Amino acid sequence: MRKWLTRAALVFAVLMLLALVAALLFPQQILCVDSGPVNADVMVVLGGGAYERPQRAAKLFREHAASRILVSGFGDGEINRRLLLETGVPPDAIEMENQSRTTKENAQFAVRRLREEKFRRVIIVTSWYHSRRALVCFRHFAPEMKFYSRPSYFAFDRADWSRNEMFKRIYWEYPKLMGYWLCYGIRPF
Repeated sequence: MRKWLTRAALVFAVLMLLALVAALLFPQQILCVDSGPVNADVMVVLGGGAYERPQRAAKLFREHAASRILVSGFGDGEINRRLLLETGVPPDAIEMENQSRTTKENAQFAVRRLREEKFRRVIIVTSWYHSRRALVCFRHFAPEMKFYSRPSYFAFDRADWSRNEMFKRIYWEYPKLMGYWLCYGIRPF
């Protein structure tokens, strides 16, 4: 029995090491979720990032991916709204949710608004490295809705990770994914 436990512990340690190496070498493939070209009732633009998120949402709006945009997040929500307006999104197409301070709250507060409006198909716009956690949060809080991810690809290439210390944002996403799983039951995969 003891020999079996030792062998199982060794196998587990090797698997964990391989998972860590994969996470470090391939964050784009693990963290980024892109649903591809889709149409929806509304887009939800999450706060944070380097203001690339409203730019991505404006591009998708011009491509008619959705006719409404809900800007979610405390702090930079007004900046994101202004950036959307500057890129030609009409003011009546933009709604605000400016109370949320975390990805979990983005999902909870935005879902409340989405249900009020009876939206069924929703595009989540966030940074590529944040797209997995954002998507699973929204799906967790509103399993009856259909959510899609259309992330921004700002600093997707490894050569750009030194800008704005992107590598910290990228690699901090792993503990956040595990924390959301352990604390809130939001499974990352």
